[in-house]
Amino acid sequence: MSRIMAIDFGAKRSGIAVTDPLQIIASPLKGIDTMNLFDFVKNYLSAEPVEKIVFGSPQYEDGSSTPIAKQINQLIHRIHKAFPAIEIDTIDEGFTTVRAKQALFLSGTKKSKRKDKYLIDKMSAVIILQEYLGHI
Repeated sequence: MSRIMAIDFGAKRSGIAVTDPLQIIASPLKGIDTMNLFDFVKNYLSAEPVEKIVFGSPQYEDGSSTPIAKQINQLIHRIHKAFPAIEIDTIDEGFTTVRAKQALFLSGTKKSKRKDKYLIDKMSAVIILQEYLGHI
């Protein structure tokens, strides 16, 4: 089997998580500057079998799209063009950053480490991936 990748897309930073090949466990992979995201994903997809990419889709409480949705759709199109065999899906990412911070706090992570925004982004991607795995 192949992995599933999740991306928590942000204007400045993005978090990436992946499953194991059996698609059971979601693990943080990388926190990265968004301007380097496509190149990282392209290199990862060239090296590892991934069957699906799931993007967190930020929405307002009324269900309408946020301004960053346009950037996410542009990246989705770019990835799909480069890797047409990989399925791409989206899932509501409501409050994943808040939940990631809470999970890090509850896990006993030191305060100095909890301030690492890349760590928070990676954990947000893990939450997106866990929720997606629960839906399929």
